[in-house]
Amino acid sequence: MRILGIETSCDETAAAVVQDHPNPSCRILSNCIFSQIAQHQDYGGVVPELAARAHLKFLLPTIRQAVSEAGLFLNDVDAIAATAGPGLIGGVLVGLMAAKALALSLNKPFLAINHLEGHALTPRLSHKLEFPYVLLLVSGGHCQFLEVEDLGRYRLLGTTMDDAAGEAFDKVAQLLGLEYPGGPSIEKMADKGDPDRFVFPIPLKGRAGCNLSFSGLKTAVRTLVKNLPSLEEQDKKDIAACFQKAMVSSLTERSTQALKALSQPVKHFVVAGGVAANQALRQSLQSLCKQYHLEFIAPPLSLCTDNAAMIAWVGLERLKRGEHSSLEASPLPRWPLQDLH
Repeated sequence: MRILGIETSCDETAAAVVQDHPNPSCRILSNCIFSQIAQHQDYGGVVPELAARAHLKFLLPTIRQAVSEAGLFLNDVDAIAATAGPGLIGGVLVGLMAAKALALSLNKPFLAINHLEGHALTPRLSHKLEFPYVLLLVSGGHCQFLEVEDLGRYRLLGTTMDDAAGEAFDKVAQLLGLEYPGGPSIEKMADKGDPDRFVFPIPLKGRAGCNLSFSGLKTAVRTLVKNLPSLEEQDKKDIAACFQKAMVSSLTERSTQALKALSQPVKHFVVAGGVAANQALRQSLQSLCKQYHLEFIAPPLSLCTDNAAMIAWVGLERLKRGEHSSLEASPLPRWPLQDLH
C-alpha cells in the first residue's frame, strides 16, 4: 500500500510517498519539500498570502518530484492524502483542492488529514511504536501535551495559554536581529553563549496542571534588550543561551506535570514538531524519561518540521482501517485533535 501525501498548511510546500512496511527505514519512498524561508525571511515570519501564492506555484512540481523519486507513476499510488487543517487557510486550500483533483481524476481514495495528527503519529512512522504514549507536540503554531490512546483518540492534558514555543523562538530571534526561522538561529547562537549571565523567569513553574505559557518569557527578553546600553554580538549569544535555558526548563518542568496527569500507564514519552529538533530540549527530556523509566522517542530531524511524509502516513493508517474522506471535505483553519474522535 502506497500513499501520496500533500502538506501546505504553512510555509512548506511538501509532497511525499510512503508505503506500508514493517521496517521503519523502508517506509518513506520520497519526501520532497520546497521551503519558503527565503520568501518570508525579510518579514521575520510567515506572510499568509505570499505562502499561498508560493504553494500554487510549486506544489505540482513538488508532487511530480515526489512520485518520480519514489520510482512510481501517479496511477501507482493507492490513495491521496492532504492536510485539511489546521493551518493558514489559503495554503490549506491549495493542497486540499490539488489532492481532491488528483483523487477524482485517478479514481483513488481521498483522505483529509489533520496536520496535528501528522505530528502526533510521526513517531509511529519513524519507529515501531504501539499505543498508548504521551506526546509533547511543540512547534511554531502549537504547543500541547497529549495522551495518544489510539488512531483518532487524543486526550488533551495541557496546552499553551498564549504563544507557542516556536513562535517565542521566532520573536526572540527577531529581537536579536537573527535570521528566520528563529529556532535554529537561537540554538546556534546559544552554543556560543553564557546560559547563566541573565536570569529569565520559568513560566508557570511549580503550578499545578501542565498548561504552558511563553508570553512572559518573551516579554522578559524584550525588556532586557531594551534596557541594555547597546546590543553587542556577545550579548546576543548570551541572551540566546539564557532564553533557550529558560524555555527548556519550562518545557521539562511542565512535562513532569503532564506525566502526573495520565489516565493510564505508558512506556514511551514522545516529542514531535519543529521545536523537537532542538538538541538541548531533547537532552533534557531524555534525562527526565530516565528518572521515570520511560523510553524517550523523537523523530529524525527531517521529520520534526512540517513535511508530507507524516501526512501520507496518517492517510495510510486510516486507509488500513477502511477509512476515507468525502471530496466535499472543507479546509479548516482550526481543527483540535480532540474533535477527531
